[in-house]
Amino acid sequence: MDRIDIQVWLSPVKFGEWSSSAASELSAAIRERVLKAREVQRRRFSGRDILNGHMEPGNIRTYCALPDGGSDMLETAMKSMGLSARSLDKILKIARTIADLDGSEKIEKKHIAEAVQYRGLDRSSVLV
Repeated sequence: MDRIDIQVWLSPVKFGEWSSSAASELSAAIRERVLKAREVQRRRFSGRDILNGHMEPGNIRTYCALPDGGSDMLETAMKSMGLSARSLDKILKIARTIADLDGSEKIEKKHIAEAVQYRGLDRSSVLV
């Protein structure tokens, strides 16, 4: 599981939620946001044929600067979930992508928190 970037446990959808007429984000709007985020990544890596998911450890340290308190969040996640160094790198790459999708130049604590949630099946969290 350590080599899979995003791991999410999904609960079955309740009928009432499925049949709800509540408006959801249109696929076209999501597509546009994704295309913008990919363009940001292309500019960031200035012509190299990589995106956030392809970053190596040196790139991660350069392009995934932590906000104040971000290091503490990662340390807490590492201890409570039994995360490996590889998992922390994946969290940072995911947080960078979430920030890009959010239109944020910098990674914020909310981006790290969301990225940690996408590692939900990691190590000790599945042993409980």
